[in-house]
Amino acid sequence: MSEPRIRVHLARQTLEWVEDGRVVRRFPVSTAAKGAGERDGSEQTPRGLHRVAEKVGSGAEPGAVFVGREPTGEICTPEHFAREPERDWITTRILWLDGQEPGRNRGGDRDSRSRYVYIHGTPDEANLGKPASHGCIRMRDADVVWLFERAVVGTPVEILEDREEGETT
Repeated sequence: MSEPRIRVHLARQTLEWVEDGRVVRRFPVSTAAKGAGERDGSEQTPRGLHRVAEKVGSGAEPGAVFVGREPTGEICTPEHFAREPERDWITTRILWLDGQEPGRNRGGDRDSRSRYVYIHGTPDEANLGKPASHGCIRMRDADVVWLFERAVVGTPVEILEDREEGETT
């Protein structure tokens, strides 16, 4: 039996929970509007093998807003979102990613963890299924709760482009 893993397909804008080599659940996501890339400041989603480094938000209400991984006390309602649709809302849960490939997504100006790349909740459900984030992987609040309950610190996360989809790590 292989350990469960998370697989993100950039071209398809989907996230999969994989157990024993089979997809158990598939979710729509929104990755970076600026495409794939690893450099600091690029606002792109980094590719390659990552692991969940930290889990933030256990027990938070759906829609709870986080800034700097700390709850603000706000709950993002449809009215909040309508007033600030351009805000990079981070809601409900955070899975902070740590790159595992030195020179690609770990170290120097290509370090996913120091770039604060997360899988997190979003109220912007209209943009799920298309690239719209600032580099993170956005999910519906209910979906990120489901994922958060199953992932542990250390869970592998593969972020793949079309050309890499047949590869395994």
